[in-house]
Amino acid sequence: MNEKDAIIFPKKGKRSPALGSVAVIAGTQNDLSQLCKLLGFDSGTYDKLFTSRLYVADPAAGGVSIAGPAVGAPYAVMVLETLIAWGAKKIIFLGWCGSISEKVKIGDIIVATSAIIDEGTSGHYQNDDAPLAFPAKPMVTSLNDALRQTQVNFHNGTIWSTDAIYRETAEKVKYFQRQKAIGVEMEISALFTVAKFRGVDAAALAVVSDELASFKWLPGFKTDEFKHGRQTACTVIKDVCRKI
Repeated sequence: MNEKDAIIFPKKGKRSPALGSVAVIAGTQNDLSQLCKLLGFDSGTYDKLFTSRLYVADPAAGGVSIAGPAVGAPYAVMVLETLIAWGAKKIIFLGWCGSISEKVKIGDIIVATSAIIDEGTSGHYQNDDAPLAFPAKPMVTSLNDALRQTQVNFHNGTIWSTDAIYRETAEKVKYFQRQKAIGVEMEISALFTVAKFRGVDAAALAVVSDELASFKWLPGFKTDEFKHGRQTACTVIKDVCRKI
């Protein structure tokens, strides 16, 4: 598939900010705010990026940019495409996911080593029917190294990315469990696919917000474990951004 086939291209306009090579996409407003605090941004000073906020540091000083919130594969890819067009070459995504493994609990962190494509965006960026999308291995290594210094449980594994969170049926969960997936969310496979298409590096962390492995929904959005997992993930991303 040729990127020049498209009629509309992501591009940098005259008023578009120049970005450094590293950018973070936060799936939620809560994590976006936490990342702003950790990376020293004034939360009230930002550029608008579609319906998201974009915080830009000085690229000449190796500044990291942060964008979000970005929910769902099509929208997350719009944000990603724009960040790449404006200069980003290494992108970390931070999102939330449901666990579909008995070994993965609320508050745990998953470093996605692959993502099952069950969303509709990836197919527009590849000619084949490849079932999986992959992150940049060096960035996965950096995330793993940083996480080993924390006191939180983390896992390497496959993420199932879907467009329909309210159609995560027991039959589907069983199917993707057999495919060795340990978590489910909405964006990661598309972000990996588009990063490969555009020739940039991407990686992703997902904090477990709820559990579905038993085929009954166990939400954990208000638990201390989930809050601690999110705080740890944000801190790890801050540390990794300063090293890559």
